Amino acid sequence: MKECRKTMTKLAEQIFSGDRRAVAKMITAVENNPEGVLKEMESIYRRTGSAYRIGVTGPSGSGKSTLVDSLALKLREKGLTVGIIAIDPTSPFTGGALLGDRIRMQHIGLDPGVFIRSMATRGSMGGLCAAAGDAADILDASGKDVVITETVGVGQSEVAIASVAYTTLVVLSPEAGDAVQTLKAGLMEIADIFVINKCDRDGAQRLSADVLSMLELKTFDEGTWRPLVVETSATKGTGIEDLGEAIQQHRAYLEQEGRLHGKRLTAAVKKIQDLVVSHLEREAESGAGTDALRKLGEKVLGGKLTPQAAACKVLDNLRKRKQSKS
Repeated sequence: MKECRKTMTKLAEQIFSGDRRAVAKMITAVENNPEGVLKEMESIYRRTGSAYRIGVTGPSGSGKSTLVDSLALKLREKGLTVGIIAIDPTSPFTGGALLGDRIRMQHIGLDPGVFIRSMATRGSMGGLCAAAGDAADILDASGKDVVITETVGVGQSEVAIASVAYTTLVVLSPEAGDAVQTLKAGLMEIADIFVINKCDRDGAQRLSADVLSMLELKTFDEGTWRPLVVETSATKGTGIEDLGEAIQQHRAYLEQEGRLHGKRLTAAVKKIQDLVVSHLEREAESGAGTDALRKLGEKVLGGKLTPQAAACKVLDNLRKRKQSKS
C-alpha cells in the first residue's frame, strides 16, 4: 500500500511537469477508482486555475469533433497548448464506447502540444461522464493553456456542460433540423456562442437567421452577455478565426468585474454537488443493499409506502449507520 501511495505521489509530480504518460495514467485512475486517488486529486486541484475551459455541445451530426479539431489547430498556431476531453456515449448493452474522436481529429492527433482523451459516459446523464471534471483538472494542472470538453449530443440533458465550462459553444448545422426544436431542447439558454457549422450547406443561412431571430425575442439585462452567432465550415477551416475572436470577446467579458470568478465558483459548487450525490448513491447501495431496496420498491408498488417515504427510510438507515460507526 505504501509503495502504491509513493507511486501515485510521484505520478502527481510528473503531471505538474507535463508528463503525458502520467496525465493518461491519472485520468485512467479517476475513471476506474476515484476513491483511491483522493489525496493525489487534492494536490492536483490546488494547481488548477490557469487553463481556460471551453465546452462544446450540440446535436449529434453537427460536426463538433471536426470543429474542435480546427479550433485546437488555430489555438496551436497562436502558441497555446490544448487539452481535449471528448465524451462518447456508452452502449447500454455492452457498457463499451467507440471512443473514436482521435479518428475525426486528424490535424492535431499527433501534435505534442495537444492531449486528447476520449471518455465514455458510463451511464452519466448530461452528456458528461463523472470523471470528466477530474480529467479537466488534471489537464489544467499539467500546464495546458486551454481545456476543451466536447459532450455527447443527447439533447436537453446536455445543459450540464454550462456549469463546468467558462465559454459554452452550441454547435448547430442545417442537418440538425428546425431551430425551434433547438430552443425546446434547452440549448438556447446555455450558449455563449452559437456556431452555425457546415455553413456551405443548403439551409445554413436560414438556420443562422432563425437563431438570430430567436435572440431578438429574448430580453437581455444591461451588462449581460448577448450570445454571438458565428458561421463556420470546420472541414474547410472557414470562420475558425472568427470563432477564436468570439471566444476571446466572451473571455474578456468574463474577466471584467469578477465574472470569471463567478463561473469558477459555479463549477466548484457543481463539482461538490456531484460528489455528494455520487457518495450518497454508493452509500445507499452498500447500506440498504439491493434486496432491501427491492423490498421497499415492492411496498411502494403495493401502496404501503410512497417513494418519498421509502427514500426517507433509506436516509434514516444511513444516518443510523453513521452514528453507530462514530
